[in-house]
Amino acid sequence: MSSQSSYKELLRKWAPLMVLLLLCAIISIIYPGFLSVRNFSRLLTASAAPLMIAIGVTFIIIMGSIDLSIEGIMAFCGSMLAIIMVKLGGFSELGYFAIPAAIIISAACGLINGLIHVKLKIPSFLVSLGVGFSLIGVTMVITKGERIPLPDPVFRLLLTERIFNFPLMVYLAAAALLFAWFIQSYTALGRNFYAVGGGEHLAYASGLSVKRIRVLGFALAGVFYGLGAVFAVARLGSVASNLGDGYTFIAITSVVVGGTSLMGGNGGVWQSLIGVLIINVINNGMVLVGFPTYIQQGVLGALVIISVALVTNRKRLQIVK
Repeated sequence: MSSQSSYKELLRKWAPLMVLLLLCAIISIIYPGFLSVRNFSRLLTASAAPLMIAIGVTFIIIMGSIDLSIEGIMAFCGSMLAIIMVKLGGFSELGYFAIPAAIIISAACGLINGLIHVKLKIPSFLVSLGVGFSLIGVTMVITKGERIPLPDPVFRLLLTERIFNFPLMVYLAAAALLFAWFIQSYTALGRNFYAVGGGEHLAYASGLSVKRIRVLGFALAGVFYGLGAVFAVARLGSVASNLGDGYTFIAITSVVVGGTSLMGGNGGVWQSLIGVLIINVINNGMVLVGFPTYIQQGVLGALVIISVALVTNRKRLQIVK
């Protein structure tokens, strides 16, 4: 019985990676150009911003919470990035401060999420949903509903500067992933995320400050949302109130597809990386083959349902809400 249980756990752990490799093999057979360096560069560039968002969401979901403010935070952060850069005279002078300023603003938005959640004892999905919509409204006022172009050549180096045929943002995304993994695995805060998600009452009994951990988790997620917004703006070359459209679905889907349970207490950033790659490989492959957009959306929707069914531990689940 125990050997069968360990086999299931092993399968659940490695299934996403096997799915990713199988998808790559199938698509490369159908479309040999999939394996080209140029296509891999396109694939990883498209994955940079979603990966940052997925990392932030991973910390939230590990705690057993959910964050639906992603699109609002990205739009607000992106608009502030553009405004600060324009006001300071471009990225070549004081505009260098635009990126850290935008990330700090994004972290502050996450902090507000966490504080409202724990202080007013409102479910995280309701708080984050309200904050997200509010920030989109603020962004609409700031931008006057218009797109702000950001063609600064130095800032655009994140996309145009290439090392071994891969854009600079790909390497920065990899560095951010390693930083997130370090926090997750080698800091008390990272371990406390798992403790809270694994059982909040046990965490309280162990003397952990659960409210503080949740607030810090949302603030940390905001940092990665800010990085995602920076990469998205660098890729698009402009900012609008719809900058974050679709990122909530992609990020949460990637986290779940990668093997992190919505129940909290397990998973991690490496699983989220696999999930992001699976989503983007599917999208990339269907574009190469020529499938229409509505088929892509249908496939991703079905993938979410299947993934949740596979990663959910039903022994822990007494009530289905």
